Amino acid sequence: MHAIGVDIGGTKIAVGVVDEAGKILAQVRRDTDADDVAGIDRAIADACAELAKEHEVGAIGLAAAGFVSPDRTSVLFAPNIAWREYPLAARVGALLDLDVPIVVENDANAAGWAEFRFGAARDATDMLMLTVGTGLGGAIVVDRELVRGKWGVAAEVGHMRVVPGGHYCGCGHEGCWEQYASGSALTRDARHAVIAQPHRAGRLLALAGGDADAVTGPMVTTAAKEGDELSVELLANLGRWVGEGAASVAALLDPELIVVGGGVGAAGELLLTPIRKAYESQLSALGHRPVAQIELAEHGNEAGIVGAADLARR
Repeated sequence: MHAIGVDIGGTKIAVGVVDEAGKILAQVRRDTDADDVAGIDRAIADACAELAKEHEVGAIGLAAAGFVSPDRTSVLFAPNIAWREYPLAARVGALLDLDVPIVVENDANAAGWAEFRFGAARDATDMLMLTVGTGLGGAIVVDRELVRGKWGVAAEVGHMRVVPGGHYCGCGHEGCWEQYASGSALTRDARHAVIAQPHRAGRLLALAGGDADAVTGPMVTTAAKEGDELSVELLANLGRWVGEGAASVAALLDPELIVVGGGVGAAGELLLTPIRKAYESQLSALGHRPVAQIELAEHGNEAGIVGAADLARR
């Protein structure tokens, strides 16, 4: 049975028809406005209707960045879209002339499920997925089952407190892991480094057109791949935060495999090597237990579509 997966971002949605092997057969995109929730509903319905004309569809999965209700119909809270106790499945369903189940999933859970079923963790039983993007998302699979928690909001690992009194977080607290282990953290630290160490920041400043405030995470990755020493250090620092935090999660979950996804994954081994080193340095009982493999995600930006579709089909 084919299913539609919808990956809902703050400025656009990506929608695809996915077969049972996790392959995207057709895909469309729509631009959206994070403050216009009714407009997002219309865009989703319009894209799904377009795809359903060409493909027989048995379910629709909506991957949303936010806290999803236990019955997987609503978004309770979203940091970047104006959803509060929002009945997303019902609103989209009312605009569609399709009699199929519509299921709402957390976006990191959807991406993690795609990696577990069809990607880097396809041979694992227990997985921790970390999506290192604007924030830090997580997905947990234990004994081949996605962990949602009693209220549907498990695996929000980015909001574990790692630095008491640390950087403010969009969740309203201070010192959350995602404030140190995310693309946003990399960008912030890079801009600070360019100002504090201008004598080492020539390449980054050149990429940013001479403006320290224009430095971005992808520029750091580009410069690091060219061998720029400051950029390599910035990625290593990010990797240390990811790896040390992952060791804390491992103390709780003992995963077989840790999958690293999100935009920062483009740095490859420049990020993975420091993650692995930091993970082992903080892992309890090292030498007396197996050490989880740490690998890059395989599905990239399409993971949310694939995972949402597969979870809806199930």
